[in-house]
Amino acid sequence: MTKTAFAFDTDERPFTRDRRQSFTIPSRYYRDPAIYEAEKEAVFHHSWWLVGHVSRFPDQGSYVRVDVHDQGVLVLKGRDGEIRAFYNVCQHRGHELVKDDDGQLRNLMVCPYHAWAYDFEGSLVRARNTEDLPDFDKCNFGLKTVRLEILAEFVYVNLDPDAESLTAQTSGMEEDIRYYMPQLGELEYACRITYDVACNWKVLIDNFLECYHCHTAHPALVDLMNMDTYTTKTYQIHSSHIAGAPLSQNNAAYSFEKGDVDFGYAAWYLWPNLTIWAYPGEPLILTLQIVPTGPETSVELLDCYTLGGKRTPQLDEAIKYMDDVLQPEDIGLCESVQKGLRSKGYNQGRFVVDVAESELSEHAVHHFQEMLLDALDRL
Repeated sequence: MTKTAFAFDTDERPFTRDRRQSFTIPSRYYRDPAIYEAEKEAVFHHSWWLVGHVSRFPDQGSYVRVDVHDQGVLVLKGRDGEIRAFYNVCQHRGHELVKDDDGQLRNLMVCPYHAWAYDFEGSLVRARNTEDLPDFDKCNFGLKTVRLEILAEFVYVNLDPDAESLTAQTSGMEEDIRYYMPQLGELEYACRITYDVACNWKVLIDNFLECYHCHTAHPALVDLMNMDTYTTKTYQIHSSHIAGAPLSQNNAAYSFEKGDVDFGYAAWYLWPNLTIWAYPGEPLILTLQIVPTGPETSVELLDCYTLGGKRTPQLDEAIKYMDDVLQPEDIGLCESVQKGLRSKGYNQGRFVVDVAESELSEHAVHHFQEMLLDALDRL
């Protein structure tokens, strides 16, 4: 697809850098299979993708498998304690090395097809019946590596070997998360909840990035946090969404005792498809990764991290609120938006951005759509 394919049609209103003057991207960006395919390369093959908290790699040989769209990646802890990432594919005939989502390897990575074996650094150490093969050198058949970085105790991979460092692009984000979650390093994986959603992945991101809808759609959340203190700030490739002291420890969402840091809500968005949430009370971090599965379908992966990976009654209440109330509210909104984006009666809207960029402002949505158009323009 050429760049001109992304150009706005003559009857479409302009997306501008000026947030207060701009129209939103056209509805076809949420439906067009060609744009969906283009996003794989333009967005996801050049961006940082969450693997999980470092606690998912407790021992040598611990691994997590992720799919960055159609590209399988194996992330593994070596004998030296270093976490590395490789394309999850044997260099003999292309079979996947592992198919489970996570686990632990004992000594080697052994392909289940022809038993080629690799050490935890990705070097080929055994290839049956190749002893007399002319000009065969095991050194030429090591696994292909994938860029990996750790930020705020979370592991990320990037398929682009020349990608800018995640740390360099997210100045202040780690410090911000650690301020609201001082025990971040003591958290461990507790559970995953999966949601199949009938909408484009960008609808879900748009929805997360504004609280213009919160009073209307999330009464329990508004009862939990003080909306007058809610602020959204945008940065290079992330944004923060913070509310001050909670309105009440006994509210419509869930009851709790104040935690280490007195706040009502703290969340972050990281380009392109990750949101991170911290709730008041006992230490709890939630990561919500939005995975595109089609032009008008997505999967949301909600991973929960608690102290030692344990679930207390208060943490169960917080997770239950997210699973039973907040997620269904947002999913219902987003699926309705996707239906509306198919309507002949709609194509574009206006960003509602006030001068103060208040709790009702949609400037973070504009920030996201600006990054999207810039990524597509680089194809």
